[in-house]
Amino acid sequence: MRLLLLFCCLSVNVLLAQHDDIKWYTWEEAMELGKETPKKYYIDLYTDWCSWCKYMDQTTFTNRDVAALLNEHFYPIKFNAEQKDSIMFNGKKFGFVDNGGRGFHDLAFSLTKGQLGYPSFVFLDEEYTRIMVSPGYKDEFALQEELNFAIAEAYKKMSFEDYQARGSDKATTKTVQKLEKKARKKRLKKEKDHQ
Repeated sequence: MRLLLLFCCLSVNVLLAQHDDIKWYTWEEAMELGKETPKKYYIDLYTDWCSWCKYMDQTTFTNRDVAALLNEHFYPIKFNAEQKDSIMFNGKKFGFVDNGGRGFHDLAFSLTKGQLGYPSFVFLDEEYTRIMVSPGYKDEFALQEELNFAIAEAYKKMSFEDYQARGSDKATTKTVQKLEKKARKKRLKKEKDHQ
């Protein structure tokens, strides 16, 4: 009986954990979805050899709140910055550039304004305008601050550096709190439906 109860508890925990995963899209999938239901885009530029990229996959991207914010307000895209496949974007064909070393994808180069480093994260608005580029490892708190900056559209009023220096102003805090409350309710409803 104890074994059965333990199995049931573990099964419920596994099911709940699966619903907290980030739904990652390919570039093409996200662009298609964005045509029907506009959202901002969060692009994780990684490489296969990047240990900090892998560490973020195991830590930051497994955080429940990070997953909820990304899934609710963005199309999260995993983009290998050294991939060889060509991509059409905004009427231009982007592809792999062999520079004698590892090479790079010129869409990654374009998105980061030529400042390639891994991991790097690019935020785009619904019309593909760059909100910001954020290089380097982020723990869940740093990433949530960046996500909240984009969600509340504080970038329309100030730079991210000013946002950090000021702390989030009351209007931004209220907006983000409302959006987070809505996302939390939606997440709880999903959990309840799966029990």
